[in-house]
Amino acid sequence: MSQSILVRIVLVSVAVCVTACVPIAAAADRPTLSTTSPSTRRAGQTVMEQGVLAVNGQKIDYEVGTLYVPENRDDPKSRLIGVGFARIKAAGETKAPPTFHLPGGPGFSFLPSLKNNPAAFLRFHAISDIVIVDQRGFSDRGDILRYSYRTGELPLDQPGSLAASTQEFLRLSKEVVAAMEKKGMDLRGYTVKQCAEDVNDLRKALGYDKISLVATSFGSQWSFAIMRLHPEIVARAMLSGVEPLNNGYDMPSGVLRSMQRYWKEAEEDKALKPYIPAGGLAAAAEAIVARLEKGPLKVTFKDPKGEQNVTIVLGKEDFQRDFVQKPADGPAFLLSLYHGHYDKWAGAVLNRRRSHQGDLRMTGPLIDTSLGVTPQRLAMLRGDPATRFLGQWNWDSYVASADIWPTPDVGDDFRTPITTDIPVIFAQGDWDMNTPLENATDIAKSFPRSRVIIAERGGHGVLEPIAQRHPKVWEQMMEFLRTGQLPDLPARVNLPAPKFTAPDFPAPSAASAPAK
Repeated sequence: MSQSILVRIVLVSVAVCVTACVPIAAAADRPTLSTTSPSTRRAGQTVMEQGVLAVNGQKIDYEVGTLYVPENRDDPKSRLIGVGFARIKAAGETKAPPTFHLPGGPGFSFLPSLKNNPAAFLRFHAISDIVIVDQRGFSDRGDILRYSYRTGELPLDQPGSLAASTQEFLRLSKEVVAAMEKKGMDLRGYTVKQCAEDVNDLRKALGYDKISLVATSFGSQWSFAIMRLHPEIVARAMLSGVEPLNNGYDMPSGVLRSMQRYWKEAEEDKALKPYIPAGGLAAAAEAIVARLEKGPLKVTFKDPKGEQNVTIVLGKEDFQRDFVQKPADGPAFLLSLYHGHYDKWAGAVLNRRRSHQGDLRMTGPLIDTSLGVTPQRLAMLRGDPATRFLGQWNWDSYVASADIWPTPDVGDDFRTPITTDIPVIFAQGDWDMNTPLENATDIAKSFPRSRVIIAERGGHGVLEPIAQRHPKVWEQMMEFLRTGQLPDLPARVNLPAPKFTAPDFPAPSAASAPAK
């Protein structure tokens, strides 16, 4: 995850959100559900409607529907739930299998994007039928498993604490599970394996023998589950923001290497150079950590929401939690702290510690704690030297709460990669801090019929940027989906660098002298 959890989890109401480790208080609202499983429905049935997309003055027909599936396939008495989907028929005659598009998250849907930005999907229109699949538990045509609550006020006179945050997440987890069980929900069914079976059921319902998978982030992990459980139905796949089944929790050193690649470019930026110390941004990060290891900082600044000053204590774990920043803003964040300008960071931490509304999308912890990682990978995660900078925020709350969430563990055999001859294109950004580059290069070893294309300066998910910036390469990738023949792709393509934000204070006269 983002850090994977940081990207997937949904403690604020956006599609890609902050962290699972936010301290919380008692829930203020009841969970939000919609029931779409009347007794007249049967498992595997679809109900479809016709729609029209307007694209550049052209009208394109499509279908939108609901697939009915058991909430828990392991329980013969399970209720039915709805999983939304959409289908756009190919622009012309084609022998290529349909492209099935799987969203990330967990806790995200492509169906709103189809209406708001159909062009991204219609890039595949000339290849074959396009099928867009919702996730069980996060579908407007089924159930939306959300839990609203209000966080408690956190002390300002103590540094942030991963242990305390994890304990609060444990309490919230128990509260959520109890509330769902009281509603009659069977949370055991919300696993990546059952998501994979939903795709297979939809394939059969729509009359396809084989399918091609196109996905990013959790969608790629979902794709790996389909290829593991039903390799016979997958003709080929195109995956980005790659997340193997055993890589749901990101290796800190991989994330740090992604950051170091954008640090290297930022160090050549004319606006940033006057602020950068000897040794570069790596030296700045090292100095900040060393400073905080000596003891927490007490920062007094003007409250952004009032006229009075406020004092807050910031510690090493606060810094570790905020260490991963977008490339455009990350250098300025580090350089500001290095030179002793803490107010902006303190304001962000203050907002986090104040009571605020939270929104937990339950598919995140349900699916992710069921997937987990092997004991060997968990030991590597905990012993990774880059935890000095990132801490263990990426996985600690999920590992600790795995026994609370009812979804069954998928098992180490399922998590461990096996060799398969399914042809795959892996497209990966080398600045991806949600699913590091090594995810793709390592898993490609299990796919002898694969190609890896690295997008330099690319972030999390690079299919659309490649399509926009490198149309000839994109056409090769489309030909792969059309024919199944692996193209002679370039090993690397370039994407444009962002405009780096400069610190909002004058450059010091001696940038090599850090704040004390």
